[in-house]
Amino acid sequence: MDIQWICAVTIILAWFCRGSSGHQTAVEPPRNLQIIDPGLLGHLYIEWQPPPSLLTLDQCTIKYKLKYRSTGDADWKVVFTKKLKYGDGFDLSKRTEAKVQTLLEGRCTNESEVKSDWTHATFQVPLQGDLESQIRDFHCVYYNWEHLTCTWQRGRLAPPGACYELYYWYEGLDHAVQCSDYIQTHGRNTGCTLQNLRQAEYIDFNVCVNGSSASTPLRPSYFTFHLQNLVKPSPPEKLSVSISAYEDVHVEWSPPAGGAPPHCLDYEVQLTEHDGDADAPWTAASTQVETTFTFSQANRSRVSCVRVRGKTNMFCADKGFWSEWTRECFYVSRKDEKQLFILIAVVLSFLTVIIIFILAAQRKKRTNGEKNISPTSLYLD
Repeated sequence: MDIQWICAVTIILAWFCRGSSGHQTAVEPPRNLQIIDPGLLGHLYIEWQPPPSLLTLDQCTIKYKLKYRSTGDADWKVVFTKKLKYGDGFDLSKRTEAKVQTLLEGRCTNESEVKSDWTHATFQVPLQGDLESQIRDFHCVYYNWEHLTCTWQRGRLAPPGACYELYYWYEGLDHAVQCSDYIQTHGRNTGCTLQNLRQAEYIDFNVCVNGSSASTPLRPSYFTFHLQNLVKPSPPEKLSVSISAYEDVHVEWSPPAGGAPPHCLDYEVQLTEHDGDADAPWTAASTQVETTFTFSQANRSRVSCVRVRGKTNMFCADKGFWSEWTRECFYVSRKDEKQLFILIAVVLSFLTVIIIFILAAQRKKRTNGEKNISPTSLYLD
């Protein structure tokens, strides 16, 4: 009995000490979680308020764990923050869902982390128009890091008089901006060209192509991408080809002029022996940043064409497009060079023989002239 009494007293004292120390054992979830659309074509803000019970705490660190995703995404994006607001890009054609919880740690929790329950919220833009009325085959290329060109086709169920307009936004703009340079086909907008976008590189670039029709509403399309992943550089310049005494083919070129940073380009060099054959095999090689390459002792009798193209490398982008091939096609023939060397040797030999005959003839003539002079003529005086 004494032992049971001692255990009971110990438990009561432990509970009393723990309660009197002020340690936090539970924490409330954040309040008023909401997803806000400020009209920036998919850039949404997730906001919440702290639980009231934490407003008087000064001995703990208060953080929040935020998770969010769009419908269809397999994984949640996770953010730990002390702020009450977070922004990111979303596909507005899908529903967005978010959840947040409170994380408490410090003296008030005896240095252990205490987590609240989750608070949930969802958001979706009201969809209008038939799905088949939105544009098709949307495609964008960022040419030589200088201008962006996007093109599209009319929706399958869009009426003949449907008119589409492109709007874009990136961080740094106060509001969404409409395209000012449309590409038109038969009087209808089928593309847009945008200039001066260097400030938009390496950040989300949001695009909306919306449509209007007098007869029926059209479904808008939303896109978010990074410009550096859409770069198609211009072809390399100043291509030159030479063959060494050891018959190595040395190729040299310069990066394209314009906005493409030279350190962002890798190259592919190709060489073929077959002139004018579209299906001819090519010998290919790659370089990283370097603008020279040597095909070592290929042992070929003829090099019909050498060409080079460039692409943004892994140090500047995740992906990109190959440039067009260099316009020049160098025709370098080792066989012709050997024939030329033989011809030069033959000509030089022929000229040497002629010179020898001329000199011999002159010498013979001079000798014959000396024999025709009589010795007695020396004593005429």
